[in-house]
Amino acid sequence: MSAVLEVTDLQIQFGGVKAVDGLSFVANAKEIIAVIGPNGAGKTSAFNCITGFYKPTGGSVTLNGAEITGKRPADIAAGGVSRTFQNLRLFPDLTVLDNVRAGMHLYGGQNFLDAIFHTPRFKRSETLYTDEAHYWLDFVGYKGQRGVPIRNLAYGQQKQVEIARALARKAELLLLDEPAAGLNHNEKQTLLELVRRIRDLGTAVVLIEHDMGLVMEVSERIVVMNFGKEIAEGTPAEVKANPAVIEAYLGKDDEEEVPSRGDA
Repeated sequence: MSAVLEVTDLQIQFGGVKAVDGLSFVANAKEIIAVIGPNGAGKTSAFNCITGFYKPTGGSVTLNGAEITGKRPADIAAGGVSRTFQNLRLFPDLTVLDNVRAGMHLYGGQNFLDAIFHTPRFKRSETLYTDEAHYWLDFVGYKGQRGVPIRNLAYGQQKQVEIARALARKAELLLLDEPAAGLNHNEKQTLLELVRRIRDLGTAVVLIEHDMGLVMEVSERIVVMNFGKEIAEGTPAEVKANPAVIEAYLGKDDEEEVPSRGDA
């Protein structure tokens, strides 16, 4: 498999706090990787470093062999990276269709003057955007109305639209930040199958998720973080049996000290 993303000794520090401290992993094409860990482990900070929202204080990030460490988010997105967020980043007053269309500006080919004068190139691009938006909404299984403001949708539908918008960018690497949060059981099962279908497109998928049932079922490899550090990496079976992972999630049982007779 070819490496799409390579993260090497990634670090970011805020004051005296090391939010990410030495994270390294590789994501290959057509592979699903989960990054897991307790709250505050540094998972979203790592995503923010990879996508340019934070500038790392150490380490490197490469995309298809090209260095992207510290580049602007727009440049990283243009290079083939797309993501979703813990808290939905949609445009509440725009329609469902326009929210997805907003993800396509990187490859439409139109410029500012085209938009002002509604040139033939602008009209062709707008037709392309609309057709593509419908395609990706169908792909994620969205069944609702498409001409209504996004704020009118249920939370699960809004999640579908955000993933459709991310896919509309035609990225080689998709980062999903807690995609199952707030979803019911049936919606999680639909999400699981969707992630697999995204993988089958040839996309490298890296997801942060707290639902361990979903993680164990959908992931091919798992990276575990705790207090900013990577403490384990492997297959779901390997990670599930790792003592360091069990301790991070369940805590270490301290044997109760029994005082001797002389301590009484």
